[in-house]
Amino acid sequence: MSTTAIVMMVVSMLVLWGGLGLAILNIVRSDRQQ
Repeated sequence: MSTTAIVMMVVSMLVLWGGLGLAILNIVRSDRQQ
């Protein structure tokens, strides 16, 4: 794999897992407030 492909793969993984983590955090926070 080329360096560019590896960098793009890492960036896309960070975006996906970051979004997943933020979604879970938002669910936990909304549960606590109610």
